[in-house]
Amino acid sequence: MTSRSCPCGLAEPYARCCGRFLRGESAAPSAEALMRSRYCAFVQEDEAYLLRTWHPRTRPARVEFDPGMRWTGLEILGAEQGSAFHTTGTVTFRAGYRGGALHERSRFERVDGAWVYVDGDFLD
Repeated sequence: MTSRSCPCGLAEPYARCCGRFLRGESAAPSAEALMRSRYCAFVQEDEAYLLRTWHPRTRPARVEFDPGMRWTGLEILGAEQGSAFHTTGTVTFRAGYRGGALHERSRFERVDGAWVYVDGDFLD
């Protein structure tokens, strides 16, 4: 997954888009960038990245992946705050999978300067 466009939906190649966050080369600069990288981590079943980017107070002991799940695309529907100038933010998205879609409004916070996923509300 080096030269194809990123699974997060942006045209940038994965290596330069979300791949650098999953590899730990840099931190996601916004809540939306973290959301996109976490989607990629779900596509790739990268449990370590998901746990590392989950808020300590809501982080599960482990991430359970459904072996039959096939993610088909991410659509960002809206983002509030979540930039370099904020300490919290929300991202509303729809993540498609074979047979349906997950629609969620996710909450993010900065912990020690890095964006982390806190929790979310399912919509629809």
